[in-house]
Amino acid sequence: MFYMLISRTRPGLTADDFAQLGKLAQGFYDGIPPGLVLHKDWAANDGSRTFALLETEDPALLEEIQAPFRPYVDMELVPVTPVTGWTK
Repeated sequence: MFYMLISRTRPGLTADDFAQLGKLAQGFYDGIPPGLVLHKDWAANDGSRTFALLETEDPALLEEIQAPFRPYVDMELVPVTPVTGWTK
C-alpha cells in the first residue's frame, strides 16, 4: 500500500532541536527498515513542509518510523492510490 507522508517542522525549535532532527533524518535515510520503500521525497519551495511517497504492507512500520520525529515535526499520513486511465 502507498502512503504520502506530509511533515511540517514545529515552530519554535532551537538550534539543538534542529541538530537532533538532522541526526534523526540522516539515521532514517541511512537505515530505511526492511519492508518499507521510500519512492521519492520532495520539499516545498518555501521550506514549509516535506512530502514522502512510501510503500509498505505493514502499517505498524509507519508508526515506528514516525515516532522519533514527533517531538520536532507534525505529520500527516495519507493512504494514496496511483491514478491510471487519464493518459492516452
